[in-house]
Amino acid sequence: MTKPAARVPQRRNARSNRARILATARKELGRNPDITLEELARAAGVVRRTLFGHFPGRVALLEALAEEASEALRDAAVAGVQFKGPAERALAHFALSMWPVGDRYRMLLALARHDLGAERVAEIIKPAREDVTSILERGQRDGVFHTHLPPAVLSAGLEALTVALLEQVNTGALEDDGTRSAVAMLIAAGVPEKQAYAVVEEVAATVTESTESTESTEAAESTEAAESAEATAD
Repeated sequence: MTKPAARVPQRRNARSNRARILATARKELGRNPDITLEELARAAGVVRRTLFGHFPGRVALLEALAEEASEALRDAAVAGVQFKGPAERALAHFALSMWPVGDRYRMLLALARHDLGAERVAEIIKPAREDVTSILERGQRDGVFHTHLPPAVLSAGLEALTVALLEQVNTGALEDDGTRSAVAMLIAAGVPEKQAYAVVEEVAATVTESTESTESTEAAESTEAAESAEATAD
């Protein structure tokens, strides 16, 4: 009768460990894709056995991170596509929604050269890329974005710009909460600077509410997944 009650703290601790391992892996793999699982365990403050209890190998850990990143990127892209209003506001909404999950994106690109492979990463990112391209197509039709490049090519250029800015923030060369990156993206797409600043300022408050809601959902899903994994292990 007392066994279930006694297991509650253990399960809570397991959920905490799993979340800490994933958070540490996102950060460290983005910095050093060659880091070992033993080094990750030490960085996360857990023993090797605990890490392997949640993720039996590197492939399992990377796939968990890939799925997590895929969901976060998809949510950010869908938020921009579903955002009602002019295309420049939709693009700003995407850029601001993307920023909080930027490190996950950087991590995916780093892993593409090592473990996951370029094709797997492209598969993960494809829905987000397609959604951004659709925003750019709409903006070009409406005359608010440059038309000298095809939407898909322009999207690739904006993607590279975002990654470069994320790298600069990571090195400490740039301080940004996402607004400066969003402004830069709009300007690169063809929106005048003054208008770009105004659009980003208007959209920022809406994105903050959306991001908080998304993070709450992700936390609940992570907890549910951890509990399910523990139940299976039992």
